[in-house]
Amino acid sequence: MRVGTKSILFGVHQFILHPFFTFLAWWKLYGFPYDPRLWVAFFVHDLGYWGKPNMDGPEGEMHPELGAKIMSIFGRKWYGFALYHSNFYAKRHGKLISRLCVADKYAIILYPTWLYVLLGRLSGELYEYKYHKKYKRQANYSFLDDYAWFDVIKVLVGAWVEEKKQNEDWYDF
Repeated sequence: MRVGTKSILFGVHQFILHPFFTFLAWWKLYGFPYDPRLWVAFFVHDLGYWGKPNMDGPEGEMHPELGAKIMSIFGRKWYGFALYHSNFYAKRHGKLISRLCVADKYAIILYPTWLYVLLGRLSGELYEYKYHKKYKRQANYSFLDDYAWFDVIKVLVGAWVEEKKQNEDWYDF
């Protein structure tokens, strides 16, 4: 089974847990999500990992496309909302990120460390995240044990979220 599929079934993008943490993140950042289309977005935005052989390689980086296609039933803006939940994808296409991107990253911080590490180990994602060349370029913390590594990631992601949540430049949604 490929790592993307494992991620959705029992990894850090697990189809019940990750949407739940994304919902909590949205609520903390922007208030309660009354619009039911947001709930759909929380559920579908990462389903594109299904069948992918990697999370951050060429195939994994295309994962927003499936969620965006599903969200397109609500119109063009919702398509972009899901598509640009990926910082990488938005940059690659010269677009601004959507607020879903910030909530999606903040969701990582809300995971208890023990749970994230467990899910990441079960799916094989943790290895990729710790040792992928993309992350080593930014800062190499792979020498840390898994729990300490994730605690560092939470701090780094938290700083990114703080910076971005203040931003007024969003994908036009």
